Amino acid sequence: MKNIRTLFIILFFLCIFLRQVSAEETLTWGDCLAEAKKNHPDLISAVEGINEQKASKSITASGLYPQIGADIDASTAKKSTTSASTSTSDSYSYGLSGTQLVFDGFKTINDINAASENIKSAQQNYRFTSSEVRLNLRSAFINLLKAQELIQVAEDIVKIRRDNLILITLRYESGLEHKGALLTAEANLDEANFELSQAKRDVEFARRQLTKEMGRREFRPMHVKGDFAVRDPAKEKPNFEDIVKTNPSVLQAVAKKNSAAFSVRSAYGNFAPELSGTAGANKSSSHWPPDNDQWNLGLSVNMPIFEGGLKFAQVSQAKAIYNQAEANERSARDAAIVDLEQTWVALQDAMETVGVQRKSREASDERSKIAEAQ
Repeated sequence: MKNIRTLFIILFFLCIFLRQVSAEETLTWGDCLAEAKKNHPDLISAVEGINEQKASKSITASGLYPQIGADIDASTAKKSTTSASTSTSDSYSYGLSGTQLVFDGFKTINDINAASENIKSAQQNYRFTSSEVRLNLRSAFINLLKAQELIQVAEDIVKIRRDNLILITLRYESGLEHKGALLTAEANLDEANFELSQAKRDVEFARRQLTKEMGRREFRPMHVKGDFAVRDPAKEKPNFEDIVKTNPSVLQAVAKKNSAAFSVRSAYGNFAPELSGTAGANKSSSHWPPDNDQWNLGLSVNMPIFEGGLKFAQVSQAKAIYNQAEANERSARDAAIVDLEQTWVALQDAMETVGVQRKSREASDERSKIAEAQ
């Protein structure tokens, strides 16, 4: 009976272990990309930034439409006429009133145009954020792929050095090797075991990094599959002046500059008189429901005369923001061209390095075969 209970316990823990092993999922680059697009917090924040700017434009555009309101009032008042008598009066009313902006020096129109450019800026910010997320995700994917490969390499090295230690031990015991060779072989095996442990820790870190770049809320064991092939060697140097025209950081700077230009026009619109139309209709009486009709129509003009230089300061501020945005656009364009040049150079260097290392590996393999045969 005791042996049967022990067997059940062993089977129980074995099932748990097998379930944990089977829970390790295998992901491709496409799987990681799709999950990051849906879950990455930076992308979610960028999308909400677009929604915010769209809402801001709707708020600004609402000023062009009629502003209509309804009101209803009911009140009573008590008044003493003499020491012995009082009078009470009631009042009831309800109605509608509205205003319509007629002219404001095109200030609202320019504010709407500036809001439209802010939407474009937010959209380009999403493109830029998306490219940054893909770059970081690709780096994390490659790091995990490389770490997985290094475990296999480290295990092969451990096997080779263990076999080498066994061989040297036999030669040392037979008097064909000195103790220094034996100690060196033992140190080499210890080093190989350390590198294997280090490779396993690197895999765990790479998994954590990939989990973060995919936007997952919880960590789950994973395994990735893919290759290291470069599908676009880009041997011919591209025209960076043309490429930079579609760069999201540059387009974002352009949109901000355009928004600032419309803000300057809007600031000048503050000097113009604001013309609005008003209308209203209501009923009022001392009893409910009221039956006395009233209505009104009118035009109102608001013209600033003196505000302590406020309007001039607003124009100066808007111009300064525009000049700053214009300088930022040029800076973004220059930085993008330099970054493209640097990235292309790094890619060429990396591809040539791979070619050199491949030949060195082939030479090492050949020397290893000769040494093994000898």
